[in-house]
Amino acid sequence: MKELDKDNFDEAVLAHKGLYLVDFWGSTCEECLAMMPEIEALATALDGQVEFGKVNIQGNRRLAMREKVLGVPTILIYKDGIKTATFTKEFTADEVRSAVEELRLG
Repeated sequence: MKELDKDNFDEAVLAHKGLYLVDFWGSTCEECLAMMPEIEALATALDGQVEFGKVNIQGNRRLAMREKVLGVPTILIYKDGIKTATFTKEFTADEVRSAVEELRLG
């Protein structure tokens, strides 16, 4: 998963053609840290089909606010640079996978 921040986010995500999943997380967020292995496994399973990146909100709060991330963990899915799905707080990796598959096939 690519480390994203305020300096490379727009070029990596908003200019990307296809699906891009971004995991907004915080180093003190227990739910974020617990979910990270599942999201990383999803990234491995969908390698070559979907791009994956993660943003640590520490140091990137303005980026998080701009993208309307109100809490962590938050997963945003973009298709051709347009935000198409948001998962915040209580969600499962299976729900994220289903949304990715639906967007990928649709």
